[in-house]
Amino acid sequence: MTRTSTCIYHSLVLSWYIFINYYIFQLGRDPQKRKIFPNAQRWKYLTFLNLLLQTIFYGVACLEDVLKRIKGKKDIKFITAFRDLLFTTLAFPVSTVVFLLFWILFLYDREVVYPKYLDDIFPVWLNHAMHTCVLPFSLIEVIFRPYCYPLKKKGLSILTIAFLAYISRILWIYSQTGTWVYPVFAKFSPVGIAVLFSLSYIFTTGIYLLEEKLNHWKWGDKRQPRKKNK
Repeated sequence: MTRTSTCIYHSLVLSWYIFINYYIFQLGRDPQKRKIFPNAQRWKYLTFLNLLLQTIFYGVACLEDVLKRIKGKKDIKFITAFRDLLFTTLAFPVSTVVFLLFWILFLYDREVVYPKYLDDIFPVWLNHAMHTCVLPFSLIEVIFRPYCYPLKKKGLSILTIAFLAYISRILWIYSQTGTWVYPVFAKFSPVGIAVLFSLSYIFTTGIYLLEEKLNHWKWGDKRQPRKKNK
């Protein structure tokens, strides 16, 4: 992509995510629908956290595009580094996990992930905006833009911390309410839950490594260099 087309694309995608978040916020203000997510409880779901994450990422990408045009530079060191780190370690893996796990579970038994009564609350287009469009947007970033990946240890560490933080939140909510964020967890024993979390982690890290290989195949190895000891 050229600088101009990249700037326009990022602006359009950012506007799209802002619109989606605003639309969902407005749904939450409807007295008839507020009971679905009382007290901003939608933030316990990875789907909504991912929408916020994507909005932040494309906001950073737009900021970088604008600053590069203003200053006439190829890169804005700090902003570019943050954009690369945010996309490679969180934005792409999380959007891919949301897409794959949602549709796998939906096709298996939609009641465990997206009960049919939600069709009366969320329009079909909004369901696809939350669970389908997130992956194509991320793939476009990988295919049409090179990203500098952190050292594998650093990248996996950030991904692991984010994963453990979200799992800890799920367990904390269960300890406080006695109900699982995702009803499918109720079908498993404690050992089964531990195995499920472990497999989810392996699945997520596998996506990260596959993403890195795809980027390297397309653009070559742009991994961040190791710091030399002085």
